[in-house]
Amino acid sequence: MLILLESEGETFVVLTEQARVPVGRIILELPAGMLDDDKGDIVGTAVREVEEETGINLNVEDMVDLTAFLDSSTGRTVFPSPGGCDEEISIFLCRKHVDKEVITHLQGKETGLREHGELIKVRVIPYKNLWRATADCKVLVAIALLEMAKKEGLLPSLTT
Repeated sequence: MLILLESEGETFVVLTEQARVPVGRIILELPAGMLDDDKGDIVGTAVREVEEETGINLNVEDMVDLTAFLDSSTGRTVFPSPGGCDEEISIFLCRKHVDKEVITHLQGKETGLREHGELIKVRVIPYKNLWRATADCKVLVAIALLEMAKKEGLLPSLTT
């Protein structure tokens, strides 16, 4: 989930900071999660995961599926490592106007489901710095999809 917060003429992005054992380091990532059931409610899962990982309450109606803009031959999904696994990713966008206090409140907030071993910190950074801030491929794919969708005029207007 790519969450963009507009405040005082600047765009910020909400990230999670988590230790990732397979790579042996702390990584800045988009808030994300896995489908826990076979119902296939991808948007509902994304909204729930964002709340668990950041404390931000989103509405399903505010989500824009950036992967839906891909050609139908792709299955409108992203495979982060098709040579190594069958994981499929959908990237959603949510844009909101917020007061600067919201950004300050989110910065460094500790979240996650402790009973699942999640130790997460929320980080909010300027969107213009995002492409340099992390090696998470979900972030880089989200940037590419967002920028191309903007360039082609595919995004709905940001409501207040």
